Amino acid sequence: MYKSIIRPLLFKLQPETIHHIVVKMLKIGFAIPGMKCLIHSIFTVNDSRLEKEVCGIKFKNPVGIAAGFDKEAAFYNELSNLGFGYIEVGTVTPEGQAGNPKPRSFRIKKDKGLINRMGFNNRGLNFAVENLKKRKTHAVIGGNIGKNTNTPNENALQDYEKCFNGLYDYVDYFVVNVSCPNITNLRELQDQDKLMSILSRLKELRSQKEKHKPIFLKVSPDLNQGQLDEVIQIIDSTKIDGVVATNTTVSRSNLNTDIQTIEAIGNGGMSGKPIKDRATEVIRYLSEKSNKSFAIIGVGGIFTPEDAIEKLEAGADIIQVYTGFIYEGPMIAKKINKRILKEIKSGNKKLL
Repeated sequence: MYKSIIRPLLFKLQPETIHHIVVKMLKIGFAIPGMKCLIHSIFTVNDSRLEKEVCGIKFKNPVGIAAGFDKEAAFYNELSNLGFGYIEVGTVTPEGQAGNPKPRSFRIKKDKGLINRMGFNNRGLNFAVENLKKRKTHAVIGGNIGKNTNTPNENALQDYEKCFNGLYDYVDYFVVNVSCPNITNLRELQDQDKLMSILSRLKELRSQKEKHKPIFLKVSPDLNQGQLDEVIQIIDSTKIDGVVATNTTVSRSNLNTDIQTIEAIGNGGMSGKPIKDRATEVIRYLSEKSNKSFAIIGVGGIFTPEDAIEKLEAGADIIQVYTGFIYEGPMIAKKINKRILKEIKSGNKKLL
């Protein structure tokens, strides 16, 4: 029904418009008495064999929503009832910002992908914190943090510190986003020295907290082998907990969409099916080259249960969906979890 009726209707509107409509529908729907319990029972697969402990956190199941969908922690409570084991909110910046000019999100339907240049649009740290204070879900919540666009890179550390300290009491883990292609010069922070400075400082701040919360680094699929080796070295040096692999790509290779359409869209990070294979390659490389010495959250082009299994077998501990959720619909977590459970029952040791 979703693919044959609902999605064609939704796809007649701009992606950002649809996003706002879906959020409102979720808010209205879950306000109806009894709806929360009904939806939860329909979409959730409850089985203790799906539970996964990663970096000391117990995830009810390994399927989560990637950052970017709930930028301001505005509807994570509702999303958790769609069968997801965790939701990553953000990217949160210290101050609110409008992001890049519209239009800034585009579907490439022939490739089952999205291109966006949102630019960390959100209402800032304080707004996200107020929303997180209303937490009702038992699902794990991650906090994806970044810098404001107008903050020069030499002052970026201060932005990451503010978000880290501000969100610390309200999220279960952190993701440091220095790999988004839609913020001017942000990816320069992936330079080894700059990244070491940011991660080391966050780890120092964590040591001053009463409770230990994992820190992950979100990496770009556009890193070459040498740069991925540097990522492994940085994690070994800073002793952070792991990586989220991968972010969106600036590559436009091997697409079915005609070049004129792609050029008309312009700059932005591409997600969805076009990055599936590269994301899996990065996961496998980081896992094997590091001898699985750190945790990996796998994301990029997961649409089907088979895509999810591929990421997990490549070395991901848990996975996230984003574009696949948009194209495949709200049953995606249930379908993936049912398949993972089937693989576990059959003795697939790579998923244990």
